[in-house]
Parts: sequence; structure tokens; C-alpha cells
Amino acid sequence: MTVHIGAQPGQIAETVLMPGDPYRAKWIAETFLQDAECINQVRGMLGFTGTWNGNRVTVQGSGMGMPSFSIYANELIRDYGAKTLIRIGSCGGMQHHVKVRDVIIAMTCTTMSTPSRGILRDLNFAPCADYGLLAAAVEAAKSVDVTTHVGNIYSSDTFYDERNDLQEQMIRHGVLGVEMEAAELYILAARHKARALAVFTVSDHLLTHEALPSEDREKTFGDMVEIALEAAFA
Repeated sequence: MTVHIGAQPGQIAETVLMPGDPYRAKWIAETFLQDAECINQVRGMLGFTGTWNGNRVTVQGSGMGMPSFSIYANELIRDYGAKTLIRIGSCGGMQHHVKVRDVIIAMTCTTMSTPSRGILRDLNFAPCADYGLLAAAVEAAKSVDVTTHVGNIYSSDTFYDERNDLQEQMIRHGVLGVEMEAAELYILAARHKARALAVFTVSDHLLTHEALPSEDREKTFGDMVEIALEAAFA
């Protein structure tokens, strides 16, 4: 066990899905996994391990923001031997052709800073997905009845961002959506030679101000989970 994860050796699979919300981790485990067992409850950040189509999978909550995500991803990779990490979560749409309920698969991430900035220093590192996972996710999305977009997303370290000028430039340069964790995931995976991908459901929109009703989220988020699982074991 580590400071933040109470799982015993062998209880965490090499493939880990990482939603931010620990209760979404519980829902995913109960809905998609067989024989799911709770393997972490430290600080209420729930984690579960079970099987999907005979493959061992762990679903571990990460909390909100890159600092929190970095803690769990580091410990999963370094202390538990995780090899494939897929972030699944919600994001805000930033282009008119990207609609609420659509899925975004993050090929690359734009960011102003991450917890890894102290290591990278002056280097403008370009965080990107593992190509094998990316290609598999794109293929998996074809069998799911949901509009899917592939491209650049913005990983923000500020939820209540008042930089309208920054938002305008990201929209101008084709950034598809905004979330708060994926850039650090891609950097950590590169550093530790792991595979990483981020798949998002658009739950609200920065241009239209439309938001997904809470009662519709469960089914819509299911598409994203199916794509992630299919990609992990393609």
C-alpha cells in the first residue's frame, strides 16, 4: 500500500481506468466489471478491481485537477506496476461542431502548467496519447452510437478561469474541449514508459452554455467507458 492507495500487492491490474469522481468509479465497476472488489477507500477515493471480458481492470478515482491526478497516477505506475492508464471523464466543448453528449478522444493536450513543470523547466513538452490506444479507441467508437471527435484538448489548472482572451485563442486554434487532468497523465506516461489515453464526454459547452442534465449522464458516459475498455484490450 502507498500513502494514498490502500490496495495490497497484486490487487491492482495493469490496466486502470481513471475517472475523477470516486462515485463514478463505483458506478463503472458495478456496471461494466464482473466480480468487482473494492481495493481502495483511503480519503474516500474509491478504487475497484474486476474483470471485463476476462481481462483484469482496475477503476480508480483520481479527484479533480492535475495535482490530485498526478498523485494517483504516480503511485499506480511506480508502486503497483500499472502499464495502461485511461482517463475517462467529462469536459466542456469549445467548438460549434462539438455538441453536448459527443465524445472527444484526446490526441494531444494544450496546457499552461502541470505538476511536471518543475522537471521540464523551460521545455515546452507536447503531451500526446499513445498511438496504439488512440487508434484502437477511434476504431472502437465506430461501433458506438455517439458522435466522436479526435484532436487537441486543453488541460486547465483553473476551474473558474476568467481569461476570456485565452479561451478565444484556443477556440481559434481548434481546441476541442477543456478538462483538468489529461496533460499530466500524458507526461507521466511518457516519463515512465506507460501507455495513456484520455476519453471524454462533453457535458457542457462554453459557447452555447448548454449543459447535460444529470439524469442523462449515466447512459451517455457509458459510451465513453465502452470505448475506453475496447481500446485497452484491442
